[in-house]
Parts: sequence; structure tokens; C-alpha cells
Amino acid sequence: MMRIFWGPAAMRGTLAVAMCALIAAAAFSVTGQARQARTIPDGAYTAEQAQRGQQLYKAQCVACHGEKLQGVVGPMLAGEAFLTAWGGRSLAELVDKIQLTMPLQAPNSLTRPQAIDLAAYMLQATSLRAGQDALNEAALKQVMFPAARPAAAAAASSGGVSMAPAANLAQFMRGVTFPNANILFNVQVKDPGAEKPRAPVPFDYLLWGYTQYYGWQAVDQAALALIETTPLFMLPGRRCENGRPVPVNRADYQQFAQDLVNLAKDLYRASQARNQEKFAAMAEQLNDACANCHKVYRDVGTAEGGGLGTDRCRQ
Repeated sequence: MMRIFWGPAAMRGTLAVAMCALIAAAAFSVTGQARQARTIPDGAYTAEQAQRGQQLYKAQCVACHGEKLQGVVGPMLAGEAFLTAWGGRSLAELVDKIQLTMPLQAPNSLTRPQAIDLAAYMLQATSLRAGQDALNEAALKQVMFPAARPAAAAAASSGGVSMAPAANLAQFMRGVTFPNANILFNVQVKDPGAEKPRAPVPFDYLLWGYTQYYGWQAVDQAALALIETTPLFMLPGRRCENGRPVPVNRADYQQFAQDLVNLAKDLYRASQARNQEKFAAMAEQLNDACANCHKVYRDVGTAEGGGLGTDRCRQ
């Protein structure tokens, strides 16, 4: 039997053939997956599912989301705003959201089939046509919302990093603005120059974090965070918690955002003096800056905040 000696050229050729085969296989796989995925207009649910979902909606959801799914204290669940909010995402994500977090006062009380029926009703209310095949667990991840229209998404980009909003305005404020504002308010009741706190036992990441960036350094950072993040209130495409667009084109809303930025700059300068008494005296100005906007635009009794009240994000 003849022995074959593999030289560098032969090895390179063999590797090239192997790579081509892998690339072809990968391309086939991606193409296959793309063919499997369906957009909702292809008919992802049946009329019977939507009818069951409608009855369940009337019993469980109408108080927060409205008779016509238009949004009351909860977000709208039909129409263009609904499609934009879920654009490019799978129906599995919507069904997970329904099953695991709704209704607000009794999360995780719906069965999986009930959550799927509710999703079908939302699709019907959005004028997306039904099909012959029932929406089921196997199909959820393969059925996608249509990609958001560029004009509707209004996503900016910088250096290749997407600036499309992921949170609604309430979520953004609770995650970013609220905790940083509280650090500034806290100067009224606690001297940032006091002794450094010790890490708790048993260990807690949140409390441990307070021992790493504490005192006036934390106050500096909170003021800077408000300066940097408040303009994101104006990010095109962001929506209120009830699903309506944030009123970024209104002059008073723009002024409220600018007032908060300006005050945060003043607070940062005041923090540099390391004088608790003088800084604490400015905290009331921060309260006023927040309240001025909330009196006009804040949703009262929001879906995540609890309680029912007047919906103000209609301006």
C-alpha cells in the first residue's frame, strides 16, 4: 500500500475544502431556519383561539388595558404601537410575559394555553389574519412579529451601538432616574462624609455596592448620572407605560427634561463643596423639578405601580 505524505500545500488544500463544506452547511442551516420562521401575517393562530382569548380578556384584562385593548393604565395591546413594541420578537416572548407576569394582582395564575389564547386575541384585534393551524408551544419561537418599521422605531445609532429604546419611560425612570435621585435626596438625612459602611454579613450584593462607592463619591456619580441619562427621556420611539408615545415634541415636556439636566449640573457643582447642609437645601429643588413634569405627564396608578387612577400620558 502506498503511503501518502501530507505536505503543507496538501494540508492547506484539504483544510480549504473542509472549510467550504462547513460554510455551505452553515449557510444551509441558516437558510433552513429562516424558512422555518414565519411572520404573524402568515396566519399563526386560529379564530377559535382568538375567541377563547377574548372571553378571558374580558374577565382578566379589560380593567387595565381597556375594552378595545387601547391601553388605560396598562399598555395598549393592539395596533401599530403594539406591533412596534414587539417588533422583531417572537410570540414566545409575548406569551411568557402574559403567563408569568399577568394579571398584575395575580401573576403566574394563567395556564400556558390561556396565555396563548390571549396572545391570539391580541393578534386578531391588531387585524392580523387567522390561519388554519392553531398556535401551539412548538410554533411560538418560530412565529415572529414583523420587524418594526424604521420610521416607527426611530432608532439612532452611534459608533454601531443601537440607541433604540428597550424600556418604556416608567421602567427607565424606575431603573435609572429614581435610584439616582434618591441618592441625592438622602443627603438630607445622612451625611455623605460619615464613616464608610461595612459590607453586610450575610453577603448582599446591593448593600456591598454601597460600601464600594459611597459618601460624596456616590453623590457625585448620581448627579452625573442624571445629567447623562435625562436626555434619554427624549429618545425617539420611547413610549409611556400605557403604550402611547412619549410626548417628545411638546415644548413643556422638553423644558421639564432640560430643567432636570440643568439642576443636576448645579447639584454636581454643589457636591464638590462637600457641604451637607448647603447640598441638602437644594434637594427641594430636585423634588420640584420631578413634580413639575409628573403633574402633567405621569401615569397615575400605573400597571406596575399598583392601583387605578387617571391616565395622564395622553398629551
